[in-house]
Amino acid sequence: MKILGSYPKTRLRRLRKSKWLRELVSETSISSNDLIMPIFVREGKNKIDSIKSMPGVKRYSVDKLPKILKEVKKNKIPMIALFPYISNKKKNILGTEALNPNNLICESLRFIKKKFPGIGIMCDVALDPYTSHGHDGIIINRKIDNDKTIEILVKQALLQARMGCDVIAPSDMMDGRIGVIRKALDKNNFQDVSILSYAVKFASSFYGPFRDAVGSKSKLKKDKATYQMDYKNTSESFREVGLDIKEGADMIMVKPGLIYLDIISKIKNSFKIPIIAYQVSGEYSLIKNAIEKKILTEESIIESLISFKRAGACAIVTYFAIDIAKKIKQ
Repeated sequence: MKILGSYPKTRLRRLRKSKWLRELVSETSISSNDLIMPIFVREGKNKIDSIKSMPGVKRYSVDKLPKILKEVKKNKIPMIALFPYISNKKKNILGTEALNPNNLICESLRFIKKKFPGIGIMCDVALDPYTSHGHDGIIINRKIDNDKTIEILVKQALLQARMGCDVIAPSDMMDGRIGVIRKALDKNNFQDVSILSYAVKFASSFYGPFRDAVGSKSKLKKDKATYQMDYKNTSESFREVGLDIKEGADMIMVKPGLIYLDIISKIKNSFKIPIIAYQVSGEYSLIKNAIEKKILTEESIIESLISFKRAGACAIVTYFAIDIAKKIKQ
């Protein structure tokens, strides 16, 4: 048999010929340790309700949290992220419910720390679930007032720390809030409470289902482009991250995640700090709906999460967390 002179000595397909060999030489992997489970809490007792815009995702009253927390614990997911859905009567222009020591998040923190002490808890520091206008800050003279908003955010962060929050996550995108929050935490003996800064949070169209879930979508009459990042920009994200690291951030969030993999990769290569990616509600719903319509297979979930790890994220906030942890376990 004639062998062509150009016949390859190196055949990359040799490393793909069997599953065990592909796993052996794979460059990127994912485990339950890489997952953060977002959980929506609601008022009332004995309540679990579905979120229409997010198939498979539910809101839980505090007494029903064990139903999902047992799954989190069983599947060794290290941390959850809490988000509140409160009644309209508790919302106002200043978002004062955020400072109520008996609000939904505080009640949830006390409950979880008592019943499930081994699970880490991350809480957003922002006012949008609590304001009657749906914005993350206080409106003064028809503008989001940066410094007045920070005054409330610092109090919110301290309250959450007192209630047992492990990771404070300012998601508001106000300038300078990381430094002020870090200083306040340290002054009040919360030196061990971490700050995960939503340093790179774009003004995205992919947040719609989440805003349904926390009840802010119908309130929001104007976009958040004056404080969230312009999605056409890259260099701006470096400035945001650099400033927040100097102010004391322990970790950095990039949100949304899937359509900003280039940003995750560039930040990881420039700043040696843990990067968390958020597979946001719109990204989740697109994949989930496509799977239910049999346009995609469930393998697409893992593929999407691996892309975050490949880009440089050390962990992912994803509504698929429990599903994927079960699959990894199997």
